[in-house]
Amino acid sequence: MDPLSDVIALMRTGEARSARVEWHAPWSQRFRSVPGSAGFQVILQGSCWLLRPDAPALPLGVGDIVFVPRGAGHTLADDPLTSATAPACDPDDPGAAQRHAAAIVGDDGGARPATVTLCGAYRLDPERAHPLLDDLPEVVHLPARVGDRPELRAAVELLGAELERPRPGIDAIVPALLDTLLLYILRAWLDDAPPRGRDGGWAAALADPPVAAALHAVHRDPARPWTVATLAAEAGLSRAPFARRFAALVGQPPASYLTWWRMTIAARLLEESDAPLSAVAARVGYGSEYAFAKAFKRRHGISPGRYRR
Repeated sequence: MDPLSDVIALMRTGEARSARVEWHAPWSQRFRSVPGSAGFQVILQGSCWLLRPDAPALPLGVGDIVFVPRGAGHTLADDPLTSATAPACDPDDPGAAQRHAAAIVGDDGGARPATVTLCGAYRLDPERAHPLLDDLPEVVHLPARVGDRPELRAAVELLGAELERPRPGIDAIVPALLDTLLLYILRAWLDDAPPRGRDGGWAAALADPPVAAALHAVHRDPARPWTVATLAAEAGLSRAPFARRFAALVGQPPASYLTWWRMTIAARLLEESDAPLSAVAARVGYGSEYAFAKAFKRRHGISPGRYRR
């Protein structure tokens, strides 16, 4: 798999959730801070405000997307002044917002101005956190622009249609669309992220052809007996310039990243499969259980067998 796909495949855990919510003014909803989660809000109709402590109020309009990669607390409201009365819910339970919206419609129903949002939440395993997420700000705002990001807009429309008019097959379609939407959001951020140059960062690393080639090689075949020299060959550079370039952009030397990635994969295999330790060791490039166990304990602090138990 490529690095971006791997980020999602390895970090995602449990079931992603989503809801289409119709709000009628005055309304507000506070989403608690929940580490180990990520969520999004898409404005399908109307407008609202995103409110966060120690940050200016952010107006949102139709087509705007907000992504919260590390579960930071935030509030949505029809007006900043309405937020004082906002009830709280966990961001990984979009259905709570849906229930709250239904409760405040009142007798006049749709007579008041309506805002329709599409919200979703993902549970992430902090033990398998990828450094890519560390590069993202607390809130990623993707403003709507005519003709921009057609694939992302198409995913939003498909997900919104499924949630508005549930039909047979929805239980298979919605999770797939949620994963697709998350990847498109990350792509959009990577495309728009300002280059950090010598300071590195994953946007810069994936945009740098030599370093990106090495990262793709590691993620495509983590069990291969990679060395700095063989990765440098994949990158089309000599060993020393490649090692310096990789460390500057990725934030750690090639060998360290390779070991970290192998141990991250091993942790997932130990959690999610009953494969024997010898098979797990082979999957991540270790010829013996002893060498694998030693590397695993150095990374995770406990033996593979105890980690699995």
